[in-house]
Amino acid sequence: MNRYANHKAIVPDMIEGPLASGMIKYAVPILLSSLIQLFFNAADVAVVGRFSGPDALAAVSASGPVANLVIQLFIGMSVGANVLCAQFDGGRKRENFEKAVHTAITVAALCGIFLMLAGMLVAKPVLRLSGAPAEILPLSALYLRIYFVGVPFSLVYNFGAAILRSVGDTRKPLQYLTIAGALNVVLNVFFVAALGMGVAGVATATAVSQATSATLVIRDMLRTDRNYRLDPKKLHIDTNILLRMLGIGIPAGIQNSSFSIANLLIQSAVNSFGSTVMAASAIALSIESFCFVGVEALGQAALTFTGQNYGAGNYKRIGHILRDALAMELATGIALGDLAYFLAPWLMRIYTTDPEVMAYAREIMFIVCVFGFITCFMSVPFNILRGINHSVYPMICTILLVCVLRVVWVLTVFAHFRTLTVLYMAWPVTKACAGIAGFIGFFIYYRRLLKSQRISPSAS
Repeated sequence: MNRYANHKAIVPDMIEGPLASGMIKYAVPILLSSLIQLFFNAADVAVVGRFSGPDALAAVSASGPVANLVIQLFIGMSVGANVLCAQFDGGRKRENFEKAVHTAITVAALCGIFLMLAGMLVAKPVLRLSGAPAEILPLSALYLRIYFVGVPFSLVYNFGAAILRSVGDTRKPLQYLTIAGALNVVLNVFFVAALGMGVAGVATATAVSQATSATLVIRDMLRTDRNYRLDPKKLHIDTNILLRMLGIGIPAGIQNSSFSIANLLIQSAVNSFGSTVMAASAIALSIESFCFVGVEALGQAALTFTGQNYGAGNYKRIGHILRDALAMELATGIALGDLAYFLAPWLMRIYTTDPEVMAYAREIMFIVCVFGFITCFMSVPFNILRGINHSVYPMICTILLVCVLRVVWVLTVFAHFRTLTVLYMAWPVTKACAGIAGFIGFFIYYRRLLKSQRISPSAS
């Protein structure tokens, strides 16, 4: 059977079909997949908060930014795999596509093993540097070490899912995460509520779930008749493909990590308020994450649609992708952010019934949810720039205007006005600055792309 038999059923939606409806169709399974992934984290927070107490909840909260800081660099490389595979697929470069698939999976496995070993070794020193309170440090370190056991599986799943999505298949990653997510919830309740394992049980459930999702996506790639079929005998690293993948993926990973660095700094400031505020922050940011999965899903759609059209040489269509994606992201971000804040009194009860924790969480949610739509102004131009092979500019903007600017904010504004509201205002202020820079970069690089092909910018 021709591996490309089903290829034409999907690609025309990206390079020829209606954009808005095509991006929505593409984004919905990603949105649901992101909800499942967030459900992993929310289940951790909710179960440990309900059955193990505030100290255990604070321990999980303190571990989150550290885990994200370490793995985001490597997961960002999956963006490189997605863009490169989308470009090869859109341009019908079958041999290069096959090399990219096998290189990506090999890199994911090797990086995952390295990251697991390194993370287990440095867990406690990094947590200590982040300012985790001494009373929860042993619990946080235990959670983090077990969590890192699942990291190789997490990377393999993310790279595999990126490959499937590059050719338009967003449904199978959703199916696999649904299975893994259901397993995560069952194991959370069993390990924590039934066996009393506390943070160790939560981390173990997450690791098992990650192994399940990775196994399912690799199983599909081994058995499929589509063009992304995985042949174990062909697993290797193609140097040229790897360099191109890293050229896109490393800046994206550094950009993601810079968010984690900035959030780690914010977490250190939050830690200074004590375990009650730490628990409130974990709850507020968990709810905020659910609000903006739609924005992230549409951003992924913009990235893949751009990569496909760039590979096909359909450059004028990229300007339309910016317009449609931004409109849909803004509508989604505003609606969900405001709804979450309105429903906050009920949503917070999923995690805790402590009135003091809930009061602090609502204060944080006003900033990160109601003003969260500002993220859209970063998401769209940055994803499109990556899709046309300009991944360094978004990285620089994020480092300077998010990471560095948040450091400045904490050391200056927050140092003089030590309130939670002032601290979390760093979110919308820094994202707005990065968003402005993102649009400036898009118009510069996009005009250059059109001029290089002698296409009038006004024609797009």
